[in-house]
Amino acid sequence: MKLIDGKGVTMGRLASNVAKLALKGEEVRVFNCNEVIITGNFDTTKDAFTRKRNMIGHSQKGPKHHADSEKIVKRAIRGMLPNFREGRGREAFKRIKCYVTVPKEFAEAKLESLNPTKKIKYSQVKEFTTR
Repeated sequence: MKLIDGKGVTMGRLASNVAKLALKGEEVRVFNCNEVIITGNFDTTKDAFTRKRNMIGHSQKGPKHHADSEKIVKRAIRGMLPNFREGRGREAFKRIKCYVTVPKEFAEAKLESLNPTKKIKYSQVKEFTTR
């Protein structure tokens, strides 16, 4: 089982690495999803998130765009998988769990960290959540 710390890591880089590990058959746990970084201008990114949540679909029919940081990260990981609805993409998606903080059962475990981002313009996922 791979335990990955998402603090300070770009969301796309994190998603592609986690998707590769899950496709190879590894159980993957991603922690600190609210501190994952989205690069780019904050205003442009915020507009894209709010437009996606408010204007697309219907509140009862969908498509649903979540406002929780762990679900935003898991959705990005899902986009890196080949056809998450069937076959090996579905099996890989079941092996991935995302958490906002580190749960008690993993408190003593050593977390693997990917290369942190050193970009000037960035924002964290927690800035786009409504809760």
